[in-house]
Amino acid sequence: MTAPTSQPPLLEQRILVRTLRLEARIGIHPHEQDHPQVLIVDVEIETQPRRVTKLSETLNYEAVVQAARAIAGSGHIDLVETFADRLACACLDMPGAREVRVRVLKPAALQPDAEAAGVEIRVGLATP
Repeated sequence: MTAPTSQPPLLEQRILVRTLRLEARIGIHPHEQDHPQVLIVDVEIETQPRRVTKLSETLNYEAVVQAARAIAGSGHIDLVETFADRLACACLDMPGAREVRVRVLKPAALQPDAEAAGVEIRVGLATP
């Protein structure tokens, strides 16, 4: 079998960060005010589809982790919705990002009744 002479068009490209575990001071209940909790974060960033061969040509997923850590370390946040929105907006500001989906789960929120509670949001740039 011979290699194709031309490549098919790249239709979609997403940068993924899955199951990022962070500690954050988050929650509205008194018992959540002074104790960090584990968050599990998933991020999916749609970028302009293009073939890349160098890091400088793509969105670096390490920047996503740094943004999430910075938000987690910025002080108490009342709601996981707020955390998710801040992270989604930070990712959307990254070069090449067109749409961002963020899921934030609090594993301890509803124990022992549920494995986790959380939120998922999607933000994107307006298209003409």
